[in-house]
Amino acid sequence: MTEQTNVATMATPAVSKTRLPTQWLGVTPFFLFAVLFLVLPTMYLIIGAFQNSDGQFTLANIRQLFLDPSIRASYWVSIKISFWSAVLGALVGLAIALAIVRGGLPNWVRSATMTFSGVASNFAGVPLAFAFISTLGRLGLVTIILRDVFGLNLYTTGFNLLSSYGLILVYLYFQIPLMVVIITPALDGLRKEWGEAAATLGATPWQFWRMVLIPVLWPSFLGTVILLFANAFGAIATAYAFTGSSLNIVPILLYAQIRGDVLNDPHLGYALAFGMIFITGVANTFYIWFRTRSERWLK
Repeated sequence: MTEQTNVATMATPAVSKTRLPTQWLGVTPFFLFAVLFLVLPTMYLIIGAFQNSDGQFTLANIRQLFLDPSIRASYWVSIKISFWSAVLGALVGLAIALAIVRGGLPNWVRSATMTFSGVASNFAGVPLAFAFISTLGRLGLVTIILRDVFGLNLYTTGFNLLSSYGLILVYLYFQIPLMVVIITPALDGLRKEWGEAAATLGATPWQFWRMVLIPVLWPSFLGTVILLFANAFGAIATAYAFTGSSLNIVPILLYAQIRGDVLNDPHLGYALAFGMIFITGVANTFYIWFRTRSERWLK
């Protein structure tokens, strides 16, 4: 009987255990999209930044980023707009997130706020520029109401929507909701047991915030501020639709160099893009570092 069983086992063909890596098919479109529209264009820009019109290696384009006063000014304006929109957006967004998470508000308020924040954080470009011009422009709805009803003319007070300060105001429309979307999970990770333990040990609410919550939230807050900075620094559609070429920021200057209407030095444009890639790359590196620290605290 044993011999017959062994013979039957030997006669049965072995089933192959080799499996095709079908689990990778789902993420293949993502990697293909990333390579075609992110990795390859980035490498093309970096290589072009170190070439001249004849395709030879040169550092002249990189040197011009530091020597040309208009380019230096454009970087400074872009950094200033990105910094203030990131800081103000982070502070206001944090206040909103604290109100909906720890403020004791009804659940529908949180749901409505998160839904709106998810939509508004992606609302940019021509529609956003048109909305602000129609609202706060010289003939905007709010401007006319303030002038005719309250007797306040915004533009006689020095207010100018088509300026760097006006662009900061426009950027806040999507910076604040983005802050709410990102910081809310970090606030959800704060455990109620920490407050109960602090109260048991006799800590005041201010001591609990100063010694527990703020140190825990600080990496998440700084990381989100850096992410908001990178988000604003690379934005061009909203700025160009809002101010045209009147505002000297890096994305608009880069667009003018590559498009070649007046300026026509694509390789200098590649160098401008390389500078933007470097700044946003450093910002995102710090963001990942801060996020890692915050996740370690909130586990």
